[in-house]
Amino acid sequence: MGFEPVMAWQSVAQYEMACVAMLNSASVRRSTPCRTELRDAVTRLRTLTDDPFKCLAHALDVLDDEPFVAIDRATGAGFALRGTGIGDNFQLHTLLADVLIGGGHLPGEAPSAEAAAMCRNMPGQTSTTGSFDLVGVDGEWIWNEGRPADVPVVDGVRLVVLDPPSYRRNWAAGRFFPGMTADLVLERALPAEETAALLAQVADPVRR
Repeated sequence: MGFEPVMAWQSVAQYEMACVAMLNSASVRRSTPCRTELRDAVTRLRTLTDDPFKCLAHALDVLDDEPFVAIDRATGAGFALRGTGIGDNFQLHTLLADVLIGGGHLPGEAPSAEAAAMCRNMPGQTSTTGSFDLVGVDGEWIWNEGRPADVPVVDGVRLVVLDPPSYRRNWAAGRFFPGMTADLVLERALPAEETAALLAQVADPVRR
């Protein structure tokens, strides 16, 4: 049998790290053949080991040029946004607050400029405070520990309802993948009738 299979198996962890490093590039992430091959490889490896390859699987789920709609339930204001390279919902939450509160579109407590920059492209992490409860169309919380890919889709876009924070939460703002630059940009404010139609599809929030 030889040592080659053993050496190959021992190099799997390094292979995962190399793949994640490669996926830091948005152009690589946008390459469908590359992502398909890596997903297939992860699927095959999972049949051979209990290791879920979480980091690589997570990197493969990062969204690019992804449309989001955020609706502030209290004011009825809705916003169309587009996100790229956002690794988790802590990062998404911080960037939503930066764009919408920091940009003067909604009232509330915005993250510092430093926290927002660290969620985009600046190295490091810094403490920030949650500005919202994030809620999905099903009325369930969108947990900060989750990923943007988990946010439910309504009418072709991922819909996030913004409620006032039910308790004070702090976390280290930054990037889940430190080498992956990210952004969330506001494309337009939604007309009132478009926002109302989307909000009508949202279940009442589940009480916690």
